[in-house]
Amino acid sequence: MPVRALLIALSILLLAPVGALAESDPDDLALEAMRAGGVVVLIRHEVTESGIGDPPEFTLGKCETQRNLSASGRERARRLGARLAELGVRVDEVRSSRWCRCVDTAELAFGERLEVQAWPPLDSFFGGQGDRATQTRAALANLSDLPRDGVWVWVTHQVNISALSGEFTAMGEAIVARPRDDGSLQVVGRWQP
Repeated sequence: MPVRALLIALSILLLAPVGALAESDPDDLALEAMRAGGVVVLIRHEVTESGIGDPPEFTLGKCETQRNLSASGRERARRLGARLAELGVRVDEVRSSRWCRCVDTAELAFGERLEVQAWPPLDSFFGGQGDRATQTRAALANLSDLPRDGVWVWVTHQVNISALSGEFTAMGEAIVARPRDDGSLQVVGRWQP
């Protein structure tokens, strides 16, 4: 009996990572909202090389000076757009921060089907870069143009997503939100692709 219990325990431990790597579906409310439209999907850039923020010599437009996607992050980004299509979500527009890790996430996920627009309101304001209030206002004001049945994807940074939605996201995680009449966002659901 102890050998059998040990084998069962080992099987569970060995199979657990397989389940953890399986693609997850958005929660039901998020998926329903994305299929219906009238939402913005706020995606934090995919997994990066280790570190926080950017190196001191950071220069916008020069990827070699930035913290970039890891090999795993690049692979996850490639699967992201295909997964949304498999789930029956039609994305109408993709905008991205001008940081390379965001542009790369957006291009790898959606670039074969849609033009990715680099958009300054989605640029990071971490560590004193940018202007949180001005960028957040500009992004929210733009949502008045979102078609009632449209799905927009914005690939950006954790600080921007928190400012827009009040939510914290992991790398690669998405927040699905609907614009309110007062110009703010109502979070509908989350998805960790």
